[in-house]
Amino acid sequence: MSPSKTPDTPPAGDPKADPHPYAVSMPRVEASEVKPARPLLRRRRPEAVLPTGSVDLPGSPDDRSKTEPDWDDAELPAASGASPTAELAAPAVRQPSAPYPGAQIPGPPAPDTAAPGPAARSGSARPAAPWGIPGRNGSGRQGGPRGRAAAASPRTTTAPTVPLDPAVARPGLRANPAARRMLARLMESEAPPTQAFSIIDRLVGSPYANPLIQVPAQDASARKTLEFALDLAEAMFRYGAGALEAETSIIAVTASLGLRNVDVDITNQSIHLNYAPADQVPLSILRVVRSWTSNYAGLALLHQLVSDIVSGGVTRQQAVDRLKDITHRPKPFPRWMVTAAGGGFSAMFVMFIGGSWVGALVAFASFGLVSQSMKIAGRWRVPEFFSIAFGSFVTTAIAMVLWALDVPLSPAIVVAGGIMLLLPSSRFVSSVQDAINGFPVTAAGRFFSAMIIYGAIVSGIMTALVLGALGGVGELDLTNIDRVAYPGWLLFLFVGVAVLCGAVFEQTARNLLLPTAGVALLGYLALVGAQAVGVGERLTPAIAAAVVGAAGRWVALKMGAPQLVVAVPAVVFLLPGLMIFRAMYGIAIDSDDMSAGLVEMFNAFTIILAIAGGVVLGDTVARPLTKGWNSHERRRIRRR
Repeated sequence: MSPSKTPDTPPAGDPKADPHPYAVSMPRVEASEVKPARPLLRRRRPEAVLPTGSVDLPGSPDDRSKTEPDWDDAELPAASGASPTAELAAPAVRQPSAPYPGAQIPGPPAPDTAAPGPAARSGSARPAAPWGIPGRNGSGRQGGPRGRAAAASPRTTTAPTVPLDPAVARPGLRANPAARRMLARLMESEAPPTQAFSIIDRLVGSPYANPLIQVPAQDASARKTLEFALDLAEAMFRYGAGALEAETSIIAVTASLGLRNVDVDITNQSIHLNYAPADQVPLSILRVVRSWTSNYAGLALLHQLVSDIVSGGVTRQQAVDRLKDITHRPKPFPRWMVTAAGGGFSAMFVMFIGGSWVGALVAFASFGLVSQSMKIAGRWRVPEFFSIAFGSFVTTAIAMVLWALDVPLSPAIVVAGGIMLLLPSSRFVSSVQDAINGFPVTAAGRFFSAMIIYGAIVSGIMTALVLGALGGVGELDLTNIDRVAYPGWLLFLFVGVAVLCGAVFEQTARNLLLPTAGVALLGYLALVGAQAVGVGERLTPAIAAAVVGAAGRWVALKMGAPQLVVAVPAVVFLLPGLMIFRAMYGIAIDSDDMSAGLVEMFNAFTIILAIAGGVVLGDTVARPLTKGWNSHERRRIRRR
C-alpha cells in the first residue's frame, strides 16, 4: 500500500483555487487591515411573535438568512452609542472571492477586548453580523467579541424592534381605513338603469315586505299556487282594492309559497301571471274581473289572510280553504240595514251643509226609493250607467216636486245630500292611487269608469231639471240658499253619525265602524282649521283628506285592514255635492250664463281629484312612520 499523497496547494491565480472563471489572485491581507464594508440591513420575514419591523439575530435558530429570502435594499444609517445586545460569535468560513479586480476582501474581525457577549449557539454556520443593531432609542454601537466563542454560558437575548416601515415609524402618516372606504364608494360606478332586480323588491314599502318562505323554491304544484294567487287577486279587485295592493299581495303570496320571480301584469280588470322556472315548462294564467261589489269587510279579511301567509302561519291548502270561506261568507249587514244606513247618511249630510230637518227626512225617503230602484235594475241586468242616472233623476225630481208644492226645504241641499253616496268616491281614490303608483293603464280605466258614473249623475240631474222646467216648476235661486246655522258641536255630531252610516253602507266590518268615524272627525277638525287659516276652497278639502289618509293608514294597520277600508268612508263628507248640483243647474237651466256652470263643474271635479290625491298623499307620508306595525311586518324575518 502506497503512502497517501497530500495534494499540492494550488498557486495563487490558479483558476482551480476559485470556482469563478474570472477570479484573480489577490495578496493575502491581514484581518486587522481590512475595513468592514458597510452592509445593507435587509428586512426579513419576522417571527410570529415579533412585531412588524423586527429582525432575527444572525446565528440564532430563527435566522432566516440560512435560506435565500427576498431582501429589501433598505440601508441602515450609521448608528452611534452603546448597543443594547452583544453580537454572537460564529465559526470561521471560507473567504469569498473578489467580485472585481482590486476589491478588498474583508477578513475575520479583529479580537475585541470588550466585555464578552453570549456564545454562538451550536449548529449555526453563519458568521456574526459585522454591524450593531440599534436600540429602542435609535442609538447603537458596533462591539462585542468577534471571531471567537465566549467562554460563558449562552444567554438569551431579545431582538429589538427596528421600525423600517414609514407607516410604523410615523403613525401620523398611516392611511385612515374609513377614508379609504369612503373614497372607494365615491369612485364606484352606479348600477346600469336596465339592470334586472328581483320581483320581491316590489314589496318594499308595502304591508307585505319580507315574506317568510315556507316551502322550497321548486314546487311540484306551481300551477295550484298560481291559481290560488289569481283567485285571491280577483276577490281583492271585486271588493275594491287598488292595483298596487293586488300586485303586492300576489308577489308576497307566491314568494311565501315557494315561487320566486313570478311576473305580474295588471291591466284595468285583467290579471296575468307568468312563471318561468329554469329548465322547466313555463306557466301563464290570465283572469278577467267582470263584477264589482261593496264589501270592505271581505277586503279586510283578505288583507289578514295575506298577512298570515306572509308570516308563515298558513299553508297553501289552509289558505285556499280560508279564501273560499271569505268569498262565500255573507256580508256583515243585511240589505235593509244598508238601505237605512244610506238614508241616514243622506239625512245627516243634508243637515251638515245647512238643511232643515224636513229636508233631511225627504233625503232619507228619496234615498230609500233610489236604493230599491237600483236593486231592481241590477236584477234586470241594466248597465250601471243607466241605474245611476235613474237614481239621480229620482232624487232631483222628488226635491223639485216638493219644492213646487211649497214644502219648506231647499231642493239644492236635498239633491246634494241624495247624490253623495252615488258619487264614485272609491274609484276616484283608487284611480289616483294607481296613477301615482305606476299603473297608468289601470288608472286610466278606473278613472274613465268613474267619469262615466259622474256623467250618469250629471245627466240624471239635468234631465230632472229640464223636465221640471217644462212642467212649470219655477227657477231656483242658487245664489241665496236658505241654510240653518247649527252649533259647532252639533256639526261635529252630524259628521260622526254620517260617516258611521256611510261605513255601514260600504259593508265595513263591525270592529272598524267606530275607528272610521274617529278618523273622519279628525279630518273634520283639520277642515275647520284650514278654513280658519283661509287656504282656499280647493286646498282645504285636500288638507283634510291628507289628514284622513294618514290617520286611516294608522288605524287600518292597527286593526289588521288596508288603508282604503277606513279612509274612503271617512272622506265622503268632503265631496262637493252642492257644487255639482249648482253646476248642473247652471248648464241645464241658465243658458244665458253657461260658462259659470262649466267653471263650477270644473271646480267640483278639481276638488274631487284633490280629495283623492290627499288621501293617497296621507297614506304615502304615513307609510315610513308605520313600518313594522302590522303583525307580518317583522324586521327579523329574512328571505330564504
